Amino acid sequence: MSAQTDPADLPGVTKEQEPSPAASRVPGPRGGEGGTGGARSAGGSSEGKALNVFSHGVLVIWGLLVTMPLLWAVVSSFKDDTEIFGSPWGLPSVLHFDNWSRAWDKANMGQYFLNSLIVVGGSLIGTMLLGAMAAYVLARFDFPGNRFLYFLFVGGMGFPVILALVPLFFVMKNMALLDTYHGLILVYIAYSLPFTVFFLSGFFKTLPTSVAEAALIDGASHTRTFFQVMLPMAKPGLISVGIFNFLGQWNQYLLPTVLNVGDPDKKMLTQGLVALAVSQGYKGDWSGLFAGLTIAMLPVLAAYIIFQRQVVAGLTAGALK
Repeated sequence: MSAQTDPADLPGVTKEQEPSPAASRVPGPRGGEGGTGGARSAGGSSEGKALNVFSHGVLVIWGLLVTMPLLWAVVSSFKDDTEIFGSPWGLPSVLHFDNWSRAWDKANMGQYFLNSLIVVGGSLIGTMLLGAMAAYVLARFDFPGNRFLYFLFVGGMGFPVILALVPLFFVMKNMALLDTYHGLILVYIAYSLPFTVFFLSGFFKTLPTSVAEAALIDGASHTRTFFQVMLPMAKPGLISVGIFNFLGQWNQYLLPTVLNVGDPDKKMLTQGLVALAVSQGYKGDWSGLFAGLTIAMLPVLAAYIIFQRQVVAGLTAGALK
């Protein structure tokens, strides 16, 4: 037998069945001879890079649109009125700290700031406590009417608060709660509970049930299990929804405008800013207005900068689990 045998000489193999050299070449995984895998891979890589550049460009533009007005307001709070109108985009030649003291004292921003701290602090504690307890019960216990109560809270998020202003005013008036801290705190709690229950109920469902069962086996009551076991485990979610509630309550303008109508010393910071904008618009003290605006922004910016990692962790915890 020769070293090389013609396939046509083998029994049962005809000339038509002889494999062609082109057919015997099989393309490799990276698109070898005659393959297109390399071209597809290069095309997909270029498309991915283009999409990545486009998405990063959109995020950069969005970040500039958000941060530039804030930076401009802060810079303008250190200018005088001549520099604000003469060089609005330039830096101040001298830092005028007297703008801040004038807004704090003469515009009564200090009192308004304290009022907002009292109301938002009290309402935030009440909202988180009541919302966490309601969300835990709705998420971890089965009882008749569970889903009805849950959807009742969820439906509260879709109810426009402006439709309830007139009846709410008369209810608060009949209960002698107008122009009071505790009356506004109760309204803020009722306003923020639907979102808090909706957010935390989904978060409590992601927590492991084995930990709560172990605590109950060890003799802990449901109350102790909630406060000492489950509530610390829900810390990321609590911080996230707490930041959202703080932002919404701190920037609330409609409710205090309707419910704080008599005592000017009980006004919130948002009401004070509107009154300052109207009065300074006639007097021409725009530097004091920008200083008051910056004072109102600082707590919100500080809260988000300090707790930004916890906010992201709380928003992604449910997806990761």
